[in-house]
Amino acid sequence: MKTVLVTGGAGYIGSHVCKALAVAGYRPIAYDNLIYGHDWAVKWGPLERGNILDTSKICAVLRKTGAEAVIHLAAFAYVGESVSDPAKYYRNNVAGTLALLAAMRECEVKRIVFSSTCATYGTPDSLPITEDTPQRPVNPYGASKLMIERILADYRHAYDLKSISLRYFNAAGADPDGELGEEHEPETHLIPLVLDVAAGSRPHITVFGDDYQTPDGTCIRDYIHVSDLAYAHVLALQALEREISPRPSYNLGTGQGHSVAEVIEVARRITGSVIPVAKGHRRPGDPAILLADPSRAKRDLGFVPRFAAVDDMISSAWYWTKRRQRLFKSRGAA
Repeated sequence: MKTVLVTGGAGYIGSHVCKALAVAGYRPIAYDNLIYGHDWAVKWGPLERGNILDTSKICAVLRKTGAEAVIHLAAFAYVGESVSDPAKYYRNNVAGTLALLAAMRECEVKRIVFSSTCATYGTPDSLPITEDTPQRPVNPYGASKLMIERILADYRHAYDLKSISLRYFNAAGADPDGELGEEHEPETHLIPLVLDVAAGSRPHITVFGDDYQTPDGTCIRDYIHVSDLAYAHVLALQALEREISPRPSYNLGTGQGHSVAEVIEVARRITGSVIPVAKGHRRPGDPAILLADPSRAKRDLGFVPRFAAVDDMISSAWYWTKRRQRLFKSRGAA
């Protein structure tokens, strides 16, 4: 059984990646400092607690576990915070990746799948966004991810490091079996915020701008189910293992856009809740529409989303929201 180190493996996406790896026959090792991750989300392999900046610790874990590849998801990812505290993001995301790569070189681990983001594109000139769309990030978070992509390209040529960068669009939903889901503090993603309102733990959902040049005036985004996202990491890793000379980067989305108002309306239908809405001002840097062209991932990696409908994403997230309330309530009582 091949072993894979998953940095950020106790987080929302990382834990789903660990499950996908286990289903595919790998042994995932979650490496996480648990600042944003959760030990209860580590279910398909051991947890190694450590900092991404600690090269010595990472190398020790690679040697102890015999990991043959790395899936790198450890990062700070709050866009607003990256603007107010860019040093935190460049140190953790960029310097942390350099520390990880140093450990990989020392331990002769030659394959890495990197969690990148559509934020590297900034505000695109045209849609849909392809991998060749100019990358002009508008915040330090996106800039930090673009820097890492460049680092990986340089390492590919200088050190024969085999890598694939996966540029996520909007991760959504939860594990269909109800074993995993979003649990962020603070929560900033639209769907869990909307479902918290439906569950009665928030009074309303704030819509930031209803005067965009879109059919209903609200922003349109490309949502991708987190389980599909996780499976794409397995496909990328397998492509690296086969040494089929894949492209260095891939967009991960569905190619379908859904507006904020549409998401709220679907959530109302699925939950049977009113979901009150409050109007807010536009947020600086929010593009009206972000839409992926995922055809390269389909062609090269064989990636076809299984849960492409927004109904599937919201239904699975709603199931997790209700289950999370019961689970955490029982833990608190215990």
